[in-house]
Amino acid sequence: MNPNPVGPDGHERHPLLHTNVRDTASRGVGELTAVTHELHTDGRIVRIAHIRPPNGIEWTTSVDNIRPTFESCEG
Repeated sequence: MNPNPVGPDGHERHPLLHTNVRDTASRGVGELTAVTHELHTDGRIVRIAHIRPPNGIEWTTSVDNIRPTFESCEG
């Protein structure tokens, strides 16, 4: 169960929003810009983290893969 509130637009108010995070799957570091909820055809809701590194090319990963980091994301 997700403890964070979700708006009507499907965006979660995650406590790490707009902070630097590490994606443990890719080892990439960037700013967490959004956490969205996707409803799949089988009824599952999947939480997706949207991460933007300094080069501006965002990627997504499971929200379970993100960890706070104190590393700078500045290029």
